[in-house]
Amino acid sequence: MPAGSGDVYPKFRAVAVQAAPVFLDRDATIKKMDDLTMKAKEKGADIVVFGEAFVSAFPIWNMVYAPVDQHEFFRKLFENSVEIPGPHLKMIGEVARRHNVFLSVGINEKGPISMGAMWNTNLLFDRKGRLLSKHQKLVPTWAEKLTWARGDGSTLRVVQTELGRIGSLNCGENTNPLARFAMMAQGEQVHIATYPPAWPFKRMGLAGNYNLTEAIRIRSAAHSFEGKVFNIVSSCILDGDAIDQVSKGNPDIKEFLERAPPPISLILGPTGEMIAEPVIGKEGMVVADIDVAQCIEQKQAHDVVGYYNRFDVFRFEVNFAPNAPLLWKNVPEKWPEDLIQPDYEGE
Repeated sequence: MPAGSGDVYPKFRAVAVQAAPVFLDRDATIKKMDDLTMKAKEKGADIVVFGEAFVSAFPIWNMVYAPVDQHEFFRKLFENSVEIPGPHLKMIGEVARRHNVFLSVGINEKGPISMGAMWNTNLLFDRKGRLLSKHQKLVPTWAEKLTWARGDGSTLRVVQTELGRIGSLNCGENTNPLARFAMMAQGEQVHIATYPPAWPFKRMGLAGNYNLTEAIRIRSAAHSFEGKVFNIVSSCILDGDAIDQVSKGNPDIKEFLERAPPPISLILGPTGEMIAEPVIGKEGMVVADIDVAQCIEQKQAHDVVGYYNRFDVFRFEVNFAPNAPLLWKNVPEKWPEDLIQPDYEGE
């Protein structure tokens, strides 16, 4: 065909960063993220992706301590979480603006009402540092429920960008076929998947432990192949400082964390195959060039949101309404001065 005929689809360079946060130190972690984003930009990055709960810790203590022994970690995590909106959200957005990249990063989110509720949230900023989307993990997995609240459908969104239509899911959500289909059905072309630094499931020596490396690889390939999408997968790392802080001098816990199956970061194409060398169990970056047009040919074989489905047989419904602790109803016309709600706009 002659050049210039037909539509042109995005081409860009993606960098998945596998790194350790500065454990339970929000400001220092954002500074490290800034430095790593600069290095990714030097590699030609258009989008830079950091792992699950990078700012500023994955609650690994949930897996190794009884609930009665976790209070100090919970409080420090809350104190170092990111309020939306808030000053640290602006700081993260400024990283994207300063380096002129799209920036995706996992955070611990806290809201302005509860003095304890936190969410496992993924943020996506554009090149100007504007927040395009936030996604809260819908169901915290297993012991994570000791830290994180459940997200809601209002954050289950795919956004249109100059890089294509981008969606994201956190860790175990990439096992949920309905959550993944919700992304595909919104026209997702580029998927972001974030994962933790470790996920110990059984004590050392017991059969059937959770192999984080293989679990990430299998899920990532499945989503890319089924959706015919590119998949940018970023995990965090558990460094020596984090292991020391969590183990608190207990050699058994230290060894348990050190021997946990390692994380992996990778980038896959719409065939489900890796298109760059992965990073396993250490800090590093995965760099890959993405051509969204490569999704087209693969859709000839399976298009599960198009012809390769039976929507007259199957029906899938998503509730996009946000959860709220308070619904205003029958609001009085006059309130005492100290009870006036400045943000209330009426029904």
